Amino acid sequence: MDFMTEYRRKLVSPEDAVKVVKSGDSVAYGHFAMAPTFLDPYLAQRKDELRMVKVYSVVYPGLAQVAACDPTRDHFIYNSWHFSGGDRMLHDKDLCNYVPMLYHEGPEILRRYYETDVFMFKVAPIDSRGYFNFSTSNSDTYAYAKTAKKIIVEVCDKAPYCLGGNLEAIHISEVDMIVETDNKPLIQVPAAIPNDVDKMVASHVMKMIEDGSVIQLGIGGMPSAVGMMIAQSDLKDLGAHTEILVDAYVDMYEAGVMTGKRKAFDQGRMAYTFALGTQKLYDFLHMNRAAASYPVDYTNSPSVAAQHDKLISINNAIEIDLFGQVCSESSGIRQITGTGGQFDFIFSSFKSRGGKGIICLSSLKEGKGEKKSRIVPTLTPGGIVTVPRTVTNHVVTEYGAVDLKGRSTWERAELLISIADPDMQDELIKEAEKMKIWVKTNKL
Repeated sequence: MDFMTEYRRKLVSPEDAVKVVKSGDSVAYGHFAMAPTFLDPYLAQRKDELRMVKVYSVVYPGLAQVAACDPTRDHFIYNSWHFSGGDRMLHDKDLCNYVPMLYHEGPEILRRYYETDVFMFKVAPIDSRGYFNFSTSNSDTYAYAKTAKKIIVEVCDKAPYCLGGNLEAIHISEVDMIVETDNKPLIQVPAAIPNDVDKMVASHVMKMIEDGSVIQLGIGGMPSAVGMMIAQSDLKDLGAHTEILVDAYVDMYEAGVMTGKRKAFDQGRMAYTFALGTQKLYDFLHMNRAAASYPVDYTNSPSVAAQHDKLISINNAIEIDLFGQVCSESSGIRQITGTGGQFDFIFSSFKSRGGKGIICLSSLKEGKGEKKSRIVPTLTPGGIVTVPRTVTNHVVTEYGAVDLKGRSTWERAELLISIADPDMQDELIKEAEKMKIWVKTNKL
């Protein structure tokens, strides 16, 4: 078949592409670096023609113009499955709402509950077989593509061709419209530079990793610090089964410590559902069989991930209370990020033989001239429980590592207070006594 004839027939201007959106429609955006950053401003320009268009995104890179252009939200109602910095800014202005979810359930949620009228997303250039590759964001893309009534792809020649895995591309026959973009480079997200506390936390985590472990890193300075230390270590035959692929995985691979040889499946390949980092990462992924792109209901599924032995999940948190409830996504009622895959992997890692689910946090948060403990008696009012106490496993601060599994409430309190900042421990003990989760035999 002459795919280029079909390509030319479906090729439209961005102005014409967004005309397919009607008042009352539900519009889905591509995820992370594959968000339709080229088409978004064109859709925003139609504000006065449209009413009550619901838009859904995931970590939009920058500030979504459909939200920024409409302070009354009469025209566009913008929602996010996981906040970016821009989404957080919009949320603070009452211009964005969060959609609670467990990431591994995303595709099934779409199939059961959503009727998407228009799905627009960035893709790599068409290949010789007529496929558009999803590039760095597999995620829920295929599920959206199979359920949406209209599909618009915006082609970017800077997007790497990321090999599967599975379900990492869409055929031109399934696409309704094609838009060629200005081909700007994908968003660059450098690794957070770890501070001294991050490095101390990471040093405790390193003691928990064995040869042959399968690594899942979350986002942030502490997971990045762990990745850097792993790359410089003498660990052998580590693997990757993760939701996000970041620059640290490239470092681990190039250092020779991440071979994937001992994985239960996907041997020799780093399985992931989206990638977000610098050009180094994107160049590494292009046509590279060392990595495998999968939908999120594969990478994050507990029934899949837990089949790997020694699955090590390393994630950040905002605060944890003395009962072991972990908040990783909000500051009180203020949404900061989202649940993402943290629950998925903390849960999965305990099901894995020899696995460990690790929550990392500094003992203190500093701001406005005062220090506050991140280990708190109870979560800040309105704070979201990302990982319930029944699921929380290992917790690490710069003062050490503890394992909460199977522990009673008084034992949990004692363990958590033991890794709190020493200046905060007496007050935490007093609060534990008030809550009847402290006994006279407790010792620190």
